[in-house]
Amino acid sequence: MPLVEADNLVKSYPVRGGGPPKRVVDDVSFRIERGQTLGIVGESGSGKSTVARLLLRLIEPDSGAIRLDGQDLLTLSSRELRHVRQRMQIVFQDPYAALNPRMRVEEIVGEPLVIYRKELQRVPQVSNLSPEIVRARNSSAMAQQARILEALRTVGLDASALPRYPHEFSGGQRQRINLARALILHPELVVLDEPTSALDVSVSAQIMRLLRDLQRELHLTYIFITHSMPLVRYMADNILVLRQGRMVEQGGWQQICEHPHSEYTRVLLAATPELPSVVS
Repeated sequence: MPLVEADNLVKSYPVRGGGPPKRVVDDVSFRIERGQTLGIVGESGSGKSTVARLLLRLIEPDSGAIRLDGQDLLTLSSRELRHVRQRMQIVFQDPYAALNPRMRVEEIVGEPLVIYRKELQRVPQVSNLSPEIVRARNSSAMAQQARILEALRTVGLDASALPRYPHEFSGGQRQRINLARALILHPELVVLDEPTSALDVSVSAQIMRLLRDLQRELHLTYIFITHSMPLVRYMADNILVLRQGRMVEQGGWQQICEHPHSEYTRVLLAATPELPSVVS
């Protein structure tokens, strides 16, 4: 059974001044197998971010079906959805706007634990833990900080980040903090909404490699949203091409990138440069 199934999703918004609603997602369907990455690619306004928000039920579809591990998400109550959302997290594209400038990193990364009041269980075993993490894990009073420390360590940061504020970090470091916050609940599905578009090329390459490493180590399933065909080719097992809310074509990365059926897909491929060697 696929981890994620979406069938015939439709979403419209009213038009200012009257007239028929504008359909921003129009009959979109796909499947995502556990541990794989679906790349959703298209120009600005193609509906790709709207699809992601529909999956997380941050907005409601006009019609269609969404299932996580076979469970119909559109029939869930608010209480039931709150529990399921711990299994689905999102990382937004702007690492500057996504972090509260008045909160310290310890508060930012630990916020999901407070919001969901998740029972503090021992995290999965990770080799080469630092002595301070080992001490924290052995103390129930420090269990939450241990979870925060390990989430930071997973993305390449350490305990020195805990008391600091977002403005003290670079863009790439801020995106690592966003990733740590997303991963602290041990989700199965992570939606990556153009996570490197606000970063320069070399930092973007580092984040891309980190994302692939995390997927292997933590057995994550990704939805990777981008306007860049080379990036989606690097990340995705399967690719969905959107244009003005409708599916242009869908298939494996090799078929889409090397033998596209649509002229629109060929235009996207021609419009974006190849990845720098530091990524590949």
